[in-house]
Amino acid sequence: MLVIHPKDKTTAMLHALYDGQDAKVVSGDCSTKEMGHLLYHVSPKERIMLLGHGSGKGLFYRHDDSKDTFDRIIVGHPHAFQLRKHGANLIAVWCYADAFARAEGLHGLFSGMIISEMSEALMNDVATTQEELDRENVKLARRLRILLDEDIPLCDIPKRMLAMDDVCSPLTTFNYNNFYYL
Repeated sequence: MLVIHPKDKTTAMLHALYDGQDAKVVSGDCSTKEMGHLLYHVSPKERIMLLGHGSGKGLFYRHDDSKDTFDRIIVGHPHAFQLRKHGANLIAVWCYADAFARAEGLHGLFSGMIISEMSEALMNDVATTQEELDRENVKLARRLRILLDEDIPLCDIPKRMLAMDDVCSPLTTFNYNNFYYL
């Protein structure tokens, strides 16, 4: 499995999705060409996980984690061809990964907007606290990992995630409703 998870303190809980797995993890900077080369050489049978922050244009990377801005897109349109060859064996968890997948014709498990920072909660008018945000996002990542470890088909994960929401707060309802199989 190939995991691309740029280092970021607000998405560190996503490490739970691949910790202890036999995975090649890319957490540092790669040029567009280097990323294309890396994706080209991954077997189509291997799962690819793309994790972190992003938009409908792709997965973001930033050099300095203490800043709120991102430097560039590390996985985006130039990589869509290599990603499409993996069929439905993609997992992407970042804000609006589903929009990226729809625009690029990708298939697999994708998240929509996922609130991982207080600024995102405010922008989306979701009442929460930093404590709830930290606690519940760790639980969300661990629950997704359980489903992956149980080999639940990716197409069943969105409804299974909804059933695992035991808090049903504005935050958890928002986040658990934003997983899609495309």
